[in-house]
Amino acid sequence: MMQDLHDEEFEKFDCLTCANCCKTTSPIFTDKDILRISKYFRIKEIDFISTYLQRDEDDFMVLKQAPCTFLDESDNTCTIYDIRPKACREYPHTNRKKFIQLTHLTLKNTEICPATYNIIEKLKEKLPL
Repeated sequence: MMQDLHDEEFEKFDCLTCANCCKTTSPIFTDKDILRISKYFRIKEIDFISTYLQRDEDDFMVLKQAPCTFLDESDNTCTIYDIRPKACREYPHTNRKKFIQLTHLTLKNTEICPATYNIIEKLKEKLPL
């Protein structure tokens, strides 16, 4: 059901009209993300980390600032779209097979992402009380 709701919403929702996720939060950067993006910029991983990232309270690597350093605010596009972090590619995570494991994250994302909010509202309509 969540997969269908996700697909229906993103057939009509254009993320470039919003970009709240990029403007307000940071994705988690995995080691693979850091390696891939560092190679793209032709800099050492340690230099990429020291320039752009910090460890958060949960010990994850995240951006030092918001909005995202790689957001082009003139048109809400991502300047590293083809190599963006895995968390960005999967956001807002509403189409995951094991969605139930991410319900806490989805509820948090309803405050950031209008599409996520719409998906959850439609889910509430479909579920029996």
